[in-house]
Amino acid sequence: MAMTMHCDIVSAEKSIFSGLVEMVVAAGSLGDLGIAPGHAPLLTALIPGPVKLTLSGGEEEVFYVSGGFLEVQRNTVTLLTDTATRAGDVDEAAAIKAMEDAEKAMANQGAEFDYSTAAVQLAEAAAQLRALRQIKK
Repeated sequence: MAMTMHCDIVSAEKSIFSGLVEMVVAAGSLGDLGIAPGHAPLLTALIPGPVKLTLSGGEEEVFYVSGGFLEVQRNTVTLLTDTATRAGDVDEAAAIKAMEDAEKAMANQGAEFDYSTAAVQLAEAAAQLRALRQIKK
């Protein structure tokens, strides 16, 4: 039997996942990181993107998180996010539309243009699509 650790994914609204995992792969602020049992304690910021869990037994589950923090303590990984959903629950058509709308807003800058808002919307929509593509592989 493979070594496991406890993982919790908690959004502002509710707990999305709680259980034993063999591996956590998430998009940290400095790049992707993989957490396995025995990992050193860590606290890092998360960027919008997919989080892949390898469950006890080898099955994989993918989630989309909008950002937040990942904390590693002895045999426990906690992801605190504003928004987290199972990747299969992400609305692909809405993510594509949000991405197109953000790209149009960035191309047609006017007096009322807020570049940072458009950039955040574009990054989140792209991250949702990455999470969807990960489960389709």
